[in-house]
Amino acid sequence: MSESDAASGAGGTGQAAADRLAGGERGVMGEREVLPEPIALWPGEFAELGGRRVHVRRDEPGDGGARDRQRTVYVHGLGGAATNWTDLMGELCPEFAGEALDLPGFGDSPPPADGDYGLDAHAAAVVDLIREGPGAAGPSGPVHLVGNSMGAAVATRVAAEHPELVRTLTLVSPALPDLRPRLVPYQMTGALVPVIGPAVYARVQGRPPEVRVQGTLDVTYYDPTAVPAQRLMEALEAERERDGRDYAARAVLGSLRGMVGEYLRRGPRALWRQAARVECPTLLVYARHDRFVHPRMAARAARTFRRNRLVLLSRAGHVAMMERPATVAGEMRPFLLGADEGRSGTGTVQRIT
Repeated sequence: MSESDAASGAGGTGQAAADRLAGGERGVMGEREVLPEPIALWPGEFAELGGRRVHVRRDEPGDGGARDRQRTVYVHGLGGAATNWTDLMGELCPEFAGEALDLPGFGDSPPPADGDYGLDAHAAAVVDLIREGPGAAGPSGPVHLVGNSMGAAVATRVAAEHPELVRTLTLVSPALPDLRPRLVPYQMTGALVPVIGPAVYARVQGRPPEVRVQGTLDVTYYDPTAVPAQRLMEALEAERERDGRDYAARAVLGSLRGMVGEYLRRGPRALWRQAARVECPTLLVYARHDRFVHPRMAARAARTFRRNRLVLLSRAGHVAMMERPATVAGEMRPFLLGADEGRSGTGTVQRIT
């Protein structure tokens, strides 16, 4: 689901999740609307990419899809999976051919043989997917690249170092360096403290899956009660599957360690310096209730990316593409379609309640 498994104690009691998993409510809860009935998860297949075996999910446009859909690649965040993009891909699939990968060690992708979970390793997997993946028919042209959180940091590096591969860049709550104290990120990095950190992480992972899923929702959503029961069941099943994978903790902690290194990096490959070199149109999506990425970083991002459009969502948390997929798609669609004609509205700010 998200980064919260690495945060010590950043969760709820789990009773709400257990009650909802048993009850399966729909429609309206009090004055809060539950998300519409969700679509099924997109099918996946394994691809051999640069010596890695990577699991990739691809959408299916159905009868109403455009004949020449534009290729779009989605990159999830720390502790996430390709399934994080299901609903957004569903919103966009009539015009855009979506591919979402499970980064090595996450989702259904096995761990990398060399055990490297650094940002460069994740970026290499994305580059190989763009060049060689199942959606690349012959020499691949540039794609629309979309990332959330750590995946947005990965996408930024890919766009800066491989501009020929990226047509547009969409960043949802990008985890770009911010060293000012914030509770949940500092809880996460506590998992890296020698001896104590792994013990705390093991204790957190030892809680029932229902509690961990609810903890993830509590820190990543603005309104966790709005999550459909089907998505809760899928998250619970994924959590139980992850419990059976002995490399899952290494993937999370290794990627977290890599992100800390990137936050401290100096020089030309520092992420903010790379952001300033991104040439393609960039859509920046921030959320006021994000507990991982402070919304104040939106202003810095808007000053840094050369050709950007900034969207600030009032009622969303860290995973807006999951919590408000129709709203995010409504911003993305004209941005992506207008990129080639220079109609992406760069330099504008949109605030959505």
